[in-house]
Amino acid sequence: MKKIAYTISILVLLTFNSCSVYNFTGTGKIDAKTFQVNYFLNNAALVEPGIDRTFTLELQDLIQNQTNLNLVSTGGDLVYEGEIVDYRTSPMTATADQRALQNRLTIRINVRFTNKNKEADNFEKPFTFFYDYDGDQLPVGAQLSTALDVIFERITQDIFNESLAKW
Repeated sequence: MKKIAYTISILVLLTFNSCSVYNFTGTGKIDAKTFQVNYFLNNAALVEPGIDRTFTLELQDLIQNQTNLNLVSTGGDLVYEGEIVDYRTSPMTATADQRALQNRLTIRINVRFTNKNKEADNFEKPFTFFYDYDGDQLPVGAQLSTALDVIFERITQDIFNESLAKW
């Protein structure tokens, strides 16, 4: 009976000990306490009003929800900044009478990430994603909102993975 109790207590101890190494967001130990997300300007040739603010807020929300870092307006240990460099709609497939059957909205965002505690993690790179929609629709209203949700969810997750999860 003592051997069973001893074995169970060892298993429980190992189980709780291993949980401190892994967390559910996939990040390892983050060597920072604060982060800041500077406003992402919209420098695309085709400007859709408001997407710069929406993207900035979505990136802030994702990092706050998936880490225990504190959001600050200046002096953050981790700094995210950049600009929206491309907002483009292009036809993907056409009908026999040369009309677009399907269109694609593509957004590309250039991101500069700075880790003040670990300079080896710094990077500057573009992140791109797209949303396909019917050719007889325009990316406005609910269609645009859905497209931005899909695109920004993917881009913000890619930025998070590149900067903190190291995937």
